[in-house]
Amino acid sequence: MASSVSGGKRSAADFSHYGGSVKRPAISNQMLACMNDPNLVVEADERVVIMKEKYPKALYHFLVTPREHIPSLKSLKREQSELLRYMEAYAHLLATKYPGIDFRYGYHAIPSMSQIHLHMISQEFDSPCLKTKRHWNSFNSRYFLDSKDVIRCLEERGMVVTMTPVAGEKLLDQPLKCNKCVYAPQNIPKLKQHLNKHSNN
Repeated sequence: MASSVSGGKRSAADFSHYGGSVKRPAISNQMLACMNDPNLVVEADERVVIMKEKYPKALYHFLVTPREHIPSLKSLKREQSELLRYMEAYAHLLATKYPGIDFRYGYHAIPSMSQIHLHMISQEFDSPCLKTKRHWNSFNSRYFLDSKDVIRCLEERGMVVTMTPVAGEKLLDQPLKCNKCVYAPQNIPKLKQHLNKHSNN
């Protein structure tokens, strides 16, 4: 099991100002395998696990998932907003190990894997695993739901409103656009060349 950001294993009490109890129901096999992979796990406590994305779409790409089995955003209840706040707080704590790195924290509206997971992803998008327009748009369109917006929606409405599969497909298939300026490249190789210019400035 990985150590915490501060050097020792964190307990739920370390984030006690977020409240909540610790639960450990069964989790889907696919996510459970990742959560138990010592090559992927970087941080963990009684409530959540932070792991490296197996196929990262940026230089720094982590997944934060609860030990409690929550299949999707749609299955969340209002009282579980505290857990989402806890997950984001833990991610921000990890970010302190990477000074100067710009991270975004959010969820895919229609995730490819069962069990909710918060993406913590750096914004230079420098990765050989970023290969397609759909990869890019999944993090650089309304398909990527900001963590704070998800929490606000859950607290105000008692549920997370995402989008239909048809709406999601339209976002994934929309034209490429740089996340830092108005440049609209024709393909991923040209986008990556352009992003390098931003990184070097």
